[in-house]
Amino acid sequence: MEKTDNRKAHMAEPAGERRDFFKKAALGGLSLGFMFSSAADDVAYATQKVNRYSAPTDLKITDLRIAEVDKAPMRCPIIRIDTNQGISGYGEVRDGGSERYALFLKSRLLGENPCNVERLFKKIKQFGFHGRQAGGVSGVEMALWDLAGKAYNVPVYQLLGGKYRDKVRLYCDTVGSDDPIVYGKRMKERVDKGFTFLKMDFGIEMLKGVKDTVVNSNFWDIGKQWSLDGMSYGFTEHPFTRVQITDKGLERLAEYVSAVRDTVGYEIPLAADHFGHFSVNDAIRLGNVIEKYNLAWLEDMLPWKYTEMWREITANINTPTLTGEDIYLKEEFIKLVDSRAVDMIQPDLASAGGILETKKIGDYAEEKGVAMAMHFAGTPFSFMANVHCAAATQNFVALEHHSVDIPWWEDLVIKDFDMVKDGFAMVPDKPGLGVEPNEEVIKEHLHPKSGYFKPTKEWDEMRSWDRLWS
Repeated sequence: MEKTDNRKAHMAEPAGERRDFFKKAALGGLSLGFMFSSAADDVAYATQKVNRYSAPTDLKITDLRIAEVDKAPMRCPIIRIDTNQGISGYGEVRDGGSERYALFLKSRLLGENPCNVERLFKKIKQFGFHGRQAGGVSGVEMALWDLAGKAYNVPVYQLLGGKYRDKVRLYCDTVGSDDPIVYGKRMKERVDKGFTFLKMDFGIEMLKGVKDTVVNSNFWDIGKQWSLDGMSYGFTEHPFTRVQITDKGLERLAEYVSAVRDTVGYEIPLAADHFGHFSVNDAIRLGNVIEKYNLAWLEDMLPWKYTEMWREITANINTPTLTGEDIYLKEEFIKLVDSRAVDMIQPDLASAGGILETKKIGDYAEEKGVAMAMHFAGTPFSFMANVHCAAATQNFVALEHHSVDIPWWEDLVIKDFDMVKDGFAMVPDKPGLGVEPNEEVIKEHLHPKSGYFKPTKEWDEMRSWDRLWS
C-alpha cells in the first residue's frame, strides 16, 4: 500500500475547500495572521483582552521620597517609591522612627524591579534592627508589595497566598484616667462603637505619689516610664531598677482593674499594656493578684530579649503573657515560641520586617500552637499593610488601632471602601494596599520640618561596600 504524501495531498485540495477551512477558523477566533505570525505576535494576540495594569517585568524603581505626618498618632514618615511606569507604592517608617532609616536605602533600590520583593528585602534587611531602627526596611517592604500588587492588578493579600477572612478584628487603646469609673466609661464607649476587643493601661505610674505603694521610688521617678533622658527610669531596663510594688500598691492596681471590668463586663476581651520597669518577682505577683479578672493578656512586662525571665513569668501565672512589638525578624520570635516563653506573640509589622516577614512569623507560631496579635500605631498606609497581612495569616487574633479618636486619620488616604466598620477593618479587593494618598489632608498635617514628597537627590548614590562576608 502506497504511503500518502500529506503535503501533496494538501496542495491538491481544491482552493474552495481551503477557503472554507480558513473561513471557519476565523469564525472560531483564529486568523491567518495568527497562524503564520511570529511567537511574539501570537502571545500578543492571545493576551490582547488581558487587563494589563503595567508591564511588571519592565518595572524599575526611579525614586524614593518622604512626607512626614505629625500626631497620627505620632510622628510618622510616609514612604513613596516611584517607578518608570508612573505607578508608585506607599509604605511607612514605624511611628516615632527617623525618615533617614528609609532614605538610607534609596541608593540600594534605584534601578531595581520592585516586584522582586523578597530578593530586595534580603538585600536591605542588614540595615534594620530591633525597635524603630527596623522602620526603614519594613516601610520599604510595604511599599514594594503595594507596587507589586498594582503592577499585577491584585490586592497584596492575594500575593501572600490568599485570605482567611474578609474583615480584620481590631482592638483599641483608650485615653487613660486615674479614675477607674471615668476610664471604664470611656472603654464602654468603645464597645458602643462596635469594638469587640479592648486594651487598657494600669501601670505603676498610677502609684506615683501614693504613700507606701512603691519601694525605691525615692530614687526613681516612676512617672517617667517613657523618658529617654540618659540613665532615667524610662531608659533603665526592668531588672536593673530594683523597683518593688508593695501589697498596698498591688491592691490599688487590682481595684482599678476590677472597676473597669465592672463597667465593660466579662463578655469582651480586655488586654493590658505596659506596666513599668520592675522585676520578674513583681511581675508574677501582679499577674496573680489580677488573675480573677480574666485579662486577655499582660503585655511587655519585661523587655522581649529576656527569654528565660519571660518563661519564668509565664510558668507562674495563669493570665496569658505577650511580647514582640519591638522585635526585628522571625529569629527572635522563634526563640520565644520554641521555649514557650510567652503564651502569645505580638509583632509590629513596621518593626518585624514588613508584610511577608510578619506572615512568616505568624505561620511559624501557628505550627507551634501559638496565637498572634498585631501591634500598630501609625497612618492608614501601615494600617492597610497590617490588614492584608492579618487577612492572609490564620492564627491572627486582633490588630491594634491607635487612632480611633483622630477625626482626620482616615482622610489621609483616598479610598472607595469603609476602612473601619463596627470595630473591624475591611479587607479591600483593590490593587496593592488599596489606598492612595490624599495630598490635601496630608499637607495639612505634615510635620513642620517636612515637605510633601520633596526630591531626595542627596540619597541617590551608595557610599559603602555592604557585603557582610568575604
